[in-house]
Amino acid sequence: MSDSCCASSSCQSSTTPHYRRALWIALVINAVMFAVELGAGWGAGSVSLLADAADFLGDAANYGVSLLVLSMAVIWRSRAALAKGATMGLYGVFVLGHAAWNAINGIVPEAYTMGLVGALALTANLSVAAMLYTFRDGDANMRSVWLCSRNDAIGNIAVIVAAGGVFGLGTAWPDLVVAVIMAGLGLSAARSVIAQARAELKEISHVAHA
Repeated sequence: MSDSCCASSSCQSSTTPHYRRALWIALVINAVMFAVELGAGWGAGSVSLLADAADFLGDAANYGVSLLVLSMAVIWRSRAALAKGATMGLYGVFVLGHAAWNAINGIVPEAYTMGLVGALALTANLSVAAMLYTFRDGDANMRSVWLCSRNDAIGNIAVIVAAGGVFGLGTAWPDLVVAVIMAGLGLSAARSVIAQARAELKEISHVAHA
């Protein structure tokens, strides 16, 4: 999922127009799907959809950083990663809080919406993965952006399975379990990104004052 994505300023990006175009398309798809899942998750009362939306947000940020990495100074790339990590962390906390609220109030999400949007998200991630498949054997950054979409498809499948569980059992617990797992992964990724960004900024500061 998002913790599989490369957020390091040491990652190298390709300058080929084809790769840049693929990243732009991936960025747009992930940004759109973030908005779709955010709206659908809120409307359907599905916390797992809200958690899955975090993956799309994180990936959109990752693709954006990948596009800018060549034109930005190291310190700005690290600051961008720090902001990305903080955003991911806050969203993860929001998802956990919303999951607790739904559990306390016994809110059962709409299984049909969960399954439909989960399938749409899976299609989006598989499409991006197929588009970036050509670059899977490239440098670290090129490989990481392909792995992002490939691994996020697992999260989409989990949402679809949760939708089946909600439909079959008539309870919110499948949705809540998936949401908590995905939020936990998001928080772990956020901590990793923030720690790495802070280490990079500290190193830059030491070099500047040396």
